[in-house]
Order: sequence, then structure tokens, then C-alpha cells
Amino acid sequence: MKNYDHIELLAPAGSFESLRAAIGAGADAVYFGVEGFNMRANTAKKFTLDDLREIAKISHENNIKCYLALNTLVYDSNIDVMKEAVDAVKEAEVDAIISFDFSAIEYARSKGVEVHISTQHSISNIEAVKFFSQWSDRVVLARELTLEQIDQIIDEIKVQNVRGPKGRLVEIEVFVHGAMCVAVSGRCGMSLYMYNTSANCGACSQPCRRAYTVKDRGTGKELDIENEYVMSTQDLCTIGMIDEIMDSGVVSLKIEGRGRAPEYVDEVIGCYREAIESVKGGEYNRDKVKNWNERLGTVYNRKMSEGFYRGQAFRYWSEGAHSQATQKKELVGTVEHYYPKVGVAEIRVHASDLKETDKCMITGKTTGLIRFVPEGMIVDEMPSDHAQQGSLITTKVPDKVRKNDKFYKFVKVV
Repeated sequence: MKNYDHIELLAPAGSFESLRAAIGAGADAVYFGVEGFNMRANTAKKFTLDDLREIAKISHENNIKCYLALNTLVYDSNIDVMKEAVDAVKEAEVDAIISFDFSAIEYARSKGVEVHISTQHSISNIEAVKFFSQWSDRVVLARELTLEQIDQIIDEIKVQNVRGPKGRLVEIEVFVHGAMCVAVSGRCGMSLYMYNTSANCGACSQPCRRAYTVKDRGTGKELDIENEYVMSTQDLCTIGMIDEIMDSGVVSLKIEGRGRAPEYVDEVIGCYREAIESVKGGEYNRDKVKNWNERLGTVYNRKMSEGFYRGQAFRYWSEGAHSQATQKKELVGTVEHYYPKVGVAEIRVHASDLKETDKCMITGKTTGLIRFVPEGMIVDEMPSDHAQQGSLITTKVPDKVRKNDKFYKFVKVV
């Protein structure tokens, strides 16, 4: 059985109530903001620098870590205030800051305060990870990456032995649940342009969440975009693929929502804690995922999707210009083992159901591409012509495949 002891469930905390709810629900760490340097300034103003010592005390008494989100832009006029905040973090023994502005990153390092690099830096490749390893032992990856891209970055950290200031391998943190942003990794300029309220200084007015009327400037005709909030994304929910994310080597599973109510934190953290423990115990299954999704639906959400992890995110907010191809590939699962003597692959079906008449392919860095039809499937140790998500199948393959190769089927474009 795999060792998942390194996994951290990171909860949002916008108030002491939410902090305690996170602890009670099973969080391993919390992150929070304070007035002035908080990307959720409009909704999470309940903490100040004076609260840091108490936050740290409560967290450490309950054997969890706490991180201050100091992730807004810093201008010359408030550098002194930023330094005051970092000094307060050190004095209160807060475990780390999550930061974006280089002035805060550099000052924190000079003071011996651990730094986690914010997702706003859109870290999307191993070279960027290596660059930021000068300052940080942990980076929060860009929110636009697929799971395959995340896997590759983590593999390269190990291969290239990328280590941070403390000498340990650089840790990777990713978002697994909560609001998503139409802007790249949250760096939006719309609010500043339209309302003079800067998203990058924690004062986003969320123009992306509004309904719009489109006007033809040539004819003067207008069109109300009904039921299509074309810039408003659905919320992220990965509880149905949390096993894959854990298997990738990610260290921290981050829940968005510092502006959310304590009951939101309690329910969401509770579901993800149960899911993590189910994976650890080998008891993770579709019925449990269905139950968790039902529970997650009872708290605030804008409908939920798997975001960018499957490489399909844009369909979750608008229907743009589409390819005219007559078929497309759809991820079905991942190769777990290959038996060379009999030419059989063992495949975990985790993303889509499968029929033995489906045209399929397996791809991998070393394997290349293999096309075949999975006739004569064995599904969960029984012959079957159909496999559902969660099944383990074995099937003949034309050539050698390798662990973690991706298994796809082709579907017609309607």
C-alpha cells in the first residue's frame, strides 16, 4: 500500500470560527489573511496582525500548521507595512507566508520566515520551480495545469533533485476545491479597469460574475446573454479524482474559500478528510464519491467541475469556436501494470466508462502511441463487455506499455 503520510489538507480560515471548524473537521493546516495584504480583502477582514499570535497558538495546540497569505502587490508606499507584517509573522511563530510580490519574498527570506510561492506566479514548468527554489521550499502551481503536467513537474523535481532553502525537495501545493477565476491564476485586471478596485490588491469587484448585454456597434442592436455567464467559471471539485492527485506526489491539497462561512469549511474539509482517509485505507469508491458530492452540494457552490485537471476547463463557462473533428479522445484510465509474457495490461478505469468495442489508444513518454480495441476484457476479475469508472480491467495490448501510461477511447463528436 502506498504511503500518503506526506499529504496535507490545507483549509481556508477567514475567522476564528472557520479556524476552529477547520480543526474540528480534520485539517492539517490552515491559511488566512489579514487586513491590507489579503487577496480576499472584501470578505475576510476579521483578522489583523494583532491576531497572529492567537491564531498560531490555537493551531499549534491542535497540532496543525498555519500560513499567512501575504499575496497582494506591494507598492513603495506600503513596503514598511509589509515588513511589519513579516516581522509579526516571525514573532508570532506563524509557520510560513504565502506570497507573490518579490519584495515580500525577499524580505521574508532575510528574516528566516518560510515562504510558499503563490499560485499568482503561474508556475507551470520545472524551470520555474528551480528558479523559485532559491527562496522557497514550496510552490503553489498554476491553476491552469492538467494532472499530467503536474505529474511531470513532480517527477522532474525528483529526477533533478530540486531542493529549497531548507535542503528538502521542493514541495508542490495545488488547489482541489473552491472558486476558480477566468483570469490566469487569478491575476485579473478587469476590476481595476471597470471599477478602480484592484483584484491584485485584494479588492476585486468580480465583474466576471455578472450578466452582460452585447451591442453590435455597427447596427446598434443589442443581445442579452441569457443564462450564459460567459466569464463566470464553475467551482472546482476534485473529490472524484482525489486518489489520482494524491498519487501524483503533491504534498498539499488546498481548499479555496477564506471568505466562506464556517459551515462551508466544516462540510468541505470533512468530506475531503474522509476521502483522503479512504484512499489511504484502500476504501475509496464510487458510492462514497457520490455521497461526498451530494454533501458538497449543500454548501455554497456555483456548480462544480474538475476544472483544468482533465484539460477541458473552458467548456465549463462558455461555448467558443470548436474543432470540427469527427471524433475526439476521452481519458478512460491509467495503466497500472504490464504482463510481458502474455501481452496483457492492467488498467484502472477512473475517468470514463468503457465498452469492449470502443476504439482506444494508450500513450506514454516511452510507449509512444498504441491503437487497439479492448476485446475480451476482464473487469474486476470477471469477463465483461463493459467497465465502469472505478473498475480494474485487464486486456490484451499489441505492444509493451508502462505504468502510468494514459488510456483513452475515441468518441464521435456530436
